[in-house]
Amino acid sequence: MKAAVLLAEDDAIIREGMATALRQDEFDVRAVPNGTEALRSFLDSPPDVVVADIKMPGMNGIELLERIRAADPEAIFILMTAYGSINSAVEAMRKGAYDYLTKPMDLDRLTLLIRKALNTRDLRRENVELHRQLGERFALRNIIGTTPSMLRLLTAVEQVAATEASVLIRGESGTGKELIAQALHHSGSRAKGAFVAFNCAALPENLMEDELFGHERGSFTGADRRRIGRFESADRGTLFLDEIGDVTLPVQAKLLRVLEERSFQRVGGGETVRVDVRLIAATNKDLERLVKDGAFREDLYYRIKVVTVQVPALRERPEDIPLLVTHFLHECGQRHGKKVGGVTRTVMRILTTYPWPGNVRELRNCVEEMVVLATDEMLTEKDLPSAFSNFDLSRQTFSVQAGTPLSEIERRVILHTLQLVSGNKRKAAEMLGIGIATLYRKIQEYRIHQ
Repeated sequence: MKAAVLLAEDDAIIREGMATALRQDEFDVRAVPNGTEALRSFLDSPPDVVVADIKMPGMNGIELLERIRAADPEAIFILMTAYGSINSAVEAMRKGAYDYLTKPMDLDRLTLLIRKALNTRDLRRENVELHRQLGERFALRNIIGTTPSMLRLLTAVEQVAATEASVLIRGESGTGKELIAQALHHSGSRAKGAFVAFNCAALPENLMEDELFGHERGSFTGADRRRIGRFESADRGTLFLDEIGDVTLPVQAKLLRVLEERSFQRVGGGETVRVDVRLIAATNKDLERLVKDGAFREDLYYRIKVVTVQVPALRERPEDIPLLVTHFLHECGQRHGKKVGGVTRTVMRILTTYPWPGNVRELRNCVEEMVVLATDEMLTEKDLPSAFSNFDLSRQTFSVQAGTPLSEIERRVILHTLQLVSGNKRKAAEMLGIGIATLYRKIQEYRIHQ
């Protein structure tokens, strides 16, 4: 479909010559002799681009611009002016004109300018649509969970999202901490800004500083150009720092300064860069213990944990597993072009009983592997990944009669968990949600022998 151009020019010869040239360049042109008719034509059927002379009888180009921009703030407006009116054209650009051209008119340049303006408009629209899709994808309603722990989490996220408070998201690896961070961003006032994620784990101090703050050209060997860091990229948006417990003490000091002063200097630079960033951090580590051991700054700890939310491990909410399995089956089926109707009751029982040390991420990967390799619409035990070949369903559950002392139930849970992880006490403690010292004490208390 041809792009529509509204041309307003009072000189009949110039008007007809420009209209003919633009039509030859595959534009649909409406040519009018003055601003009044241009405004009437615009309101009747808005074009893609308006090209207007500044000096016209009656309503001039500046007035036409103001009236059109009042009706449609996104309208693309290009002005034509003589050399003596360039100051007026510059003023018009301050009022929203896309650009201006001087007379005598270079028609090839005008054509290029119109196409550039249209491309800019299309990119702007695509960006708006992308933000809309991201908002839909990471909306709170898309976070799956109906257990009390998940409902508490979602309620907290909804309350905090509308604020500017720094948030610390806690939970094991694979529980979906970044998904919660995305929901906080896209449900809040900064949704139109950038969401910039950075994983702090296992990066040397110099690389982490460069990633966060950027560097100036020539600041070190190989720095042949200025590099913008994550803080600068997240200006007026949200910066998500995952695994913040792995940040070194020197970088922690610089993080604290940015959060307090809202400014920093790039590596090798002297210019102060000011930023407006909301910080969301996440960790699976015991920050309180790191603070006590001197490995994490106490002042930074309190700065990032204005609000703390806890993402429960998947084993703590097995009732949500059927919902997640159904969701992942549909999602992975669409992605890989496979039609999968569901899983058998035995498979679902296995999936809801398995401890999932890798949490939701591990469950999703498991379902995706099953979908990719499936030969039938209904997934059975033969479709389970090889990791489940030694999984003994009978070892994962045990019955408890009413009236059984709580101490006996706790002893049996600890015993079965240790059996499940082949005696790995650290992993057993993580699965049980207790400290390793507490586990050792209970093993001695209950005289558990493996």
